[in-house]
Formats: sequence, structure tokens, C-alpha cells
Amino acid sequence: MHMHKSRWQTAARLAGCALFAMLSAAAGAQQEQRPNVVILATGGTIAGTAATATQVAGYTAAKVPVEQLIDAVPDLKKVANVKGEQLAQVASESMTNDVWLKLAKRINVLLAQPDVDGIVITHGTDTLEETAYFLNLVVKSRKPVVLVGAMRPSTAMSADGPFNIYNGVAVAASKESAGRGVLVSLNDQINSARDVTKVNTMTLDTFRAPDFGLVGYVVGAQPSFYRASTRKHTTDTEFDITNVETLPPVDIVYGYANMNRVPLDAFVAAGDKGIIHAGVGDGSLAAQVKPALIETRKKGVIIVRSSRTGGGPVVRNGEANDDELDFVVSDTLTPQKARILLMLALTKTNNTKEIQRMFYTY
Repeated sequence: MHMHKSRWQTAARLAGCALFAMLSAAAGAQQEQRPNVVILATGGTIAGTAATATQVAGYTAAKVPVEQLIDAVPDLKKVANVKGEQLAQVASESMTNDVWLKLAKRINVLLAQPDVDGIVITHGTDTLEETAYFLNLVVKSRKPVVLVGAMRPSTAMSADGPFNIYNGVAVAASKESAGRGVLVSLNDQINSARDVTKVNTMTLDTFRAPDFGLVGYVVGAQPSFYRASTRKHTTDTEFDITNVETLPPVDIVYGYANMNRVPLDAFVAAGDKGIIHAGVGDGSLAAQVKPALIETRKKGVIIVRSSRTGGGPVVRNGEANDDELDFVVSDTLTPQKARILLMLALTKTNNTKEIQRMFYTY
């Protein structure tokens, strides 16, 4: 009787082990089937903290580490196999060219790996559109790259960060997102990096594309796309930052009534290689500043006429004789995005005709 019981216990243990192995194998297989998404954290409000749950202004950005951001969204594991890296920890108003280059190079390394299917970048909203457009021009992969942020700190009563991260991972994990360029996902909406801009200081629907509209929505962890940009991006651009350590200095001169040439002269004296003139209206040139812009161009500095209006194209040979002055126009790019394209253009050429071609291409 004792031996019979012993044999039964042994058989039960073996059966239990076999069942555990089968369940583990099934769980492992399910995990393998899910896409692999890497979250690169850079700081911002999404990683911010405040003294109370109702404080949504005057908080401290860039405090919460990436592991804590991921842990706050346990349902992520249902969408993808997620791992995180803390690439930077800055409030995005302090974003720099150096962080951009570091971020882009890391993304290109990760996306070259077969076990990485997509990237999500957590970022402050102030310069999120600029980082997105920079990456749109220098990422060399068709795999999805999605930027997410938040308008409320992580400690807020109804913080928007966790759900934005969840949706961002869902977009990055979807094959539907591949080949669409760098995307921005907040507030259940998806926008293209080239067209999106921050339009409100505090509301959750702050990211809009005034000229062309959003590209899709995220519903139930599934992105639905309705349009795509016709402008070239990512694998189809001519820009390669693999060996680029610094970007040429380019700054923005803002247009306004009674403006003067002091900022322009200061930037030129500091060694700028290009100037974005964010003019009024269709990039108009004030009479008292136009001579300074002409002098600056004759010194070899590239001048790009842009507009402070936030919408519409700047027309070549419209408000200025660009052919005669050897200026470039920004097309529909905002001044802050025109700066990014000009910096990258200057890594390739100083020829204004070539640079103008780039502004009509990207």
C-alpha cells in the first residue's frame, strides 16, 4: 500500500511538472508573438511631479524614471513586450541638438535589431514637435517611431500620461504604423511629425496640424489611419547623422511691428551659418531690417523666409524677390521646423537652389 501511494505521488508530481511546463511554454509563446517595443524616456511633464493632485501648473518636470512610467501602465504587457531606457531627463524647453543626435543614433541602432519592432519616446510637449520632425528626417527605418507626452504631471488627479503611453505603445506595435514616418500620439489622436504643432498652453488637445489635419485615431489599442503625408521622410531622406557630432548653428529672428536688426546682427556675429526669418504674414521683410538680411546673405549666411502665422505656405518671390536676393522660402514649415531642416541641409550643401529643393521635398 505504501509503495502504491508513493508511485501515485510521483506520477502526480510528474504530471504537475508537465502541466507547469506546458503553461510556461504557452505563456512564453504568447509573449514571443507580441511585438517588441522599446520606450526611450527623455523627461518632460509626462515624468513630472507636483505637490498636490490638483496642481497642473508650476510643477517639476522630468523627475519620474522610465521604469516607474512603465509600471504605472500594467496593461502595456497585453499590447507588446516593453522595455525602457532612460536616454535623458530634461524638461523639453531645455532640449538640445546634442540630445537629438544621441536620441537619433540610439533609435537607429535599436531599429536595426530584428528583436525591436517599434520605438516610443516619452517627451515634454514644449518642443515635442521639433524632436519629432528632426527624427522624421534622420531615422533610417520604416519601423514605427512614436512620440508621446502629457499636459498634466504624473501626480495629477486625471493625469493624461499613462493613457498616452498605452496608446503610443499600441501605435508603435502596429504594422499599420510602419512606413508612415515619425508619429505623435496624444489625446487618442495620431499626427504626423512634419505637420503637428502645439497650439495651446494647457488643454489636452493641444497638438494640432492646422493646415492638414490629423492622420488617425487610436481606439481600443488599435490605430486607425485616414491619410498619409506626401513629403519624404526617414528612409527616403538624404540626411545621415551617423558620423555627425554637431549641427551647424541656425537661429530664428522673429518679425513684429517696429522690429530692428539687433538680434540678426548678434546671431551673425556669434557665427550662425543660417537664419530663419519668422516674418509677419507671408514672410514679409520690414524695411528697416531688409538691408541687414541682404548684408547677411552676402556674408555667406543662408536666409530662409518663414512666417510667424502658423499656417499656409510662404510663397517664393511673393513678399520678396527671393531669386534676386538668393533667399530660400520655408514652404509650410513653421520657423522652428524650418530651423531643423536648414541645420540638416547645411550638413550637405551651401547651395541655395539645393536647399530650396529640400524645403519642397521634406
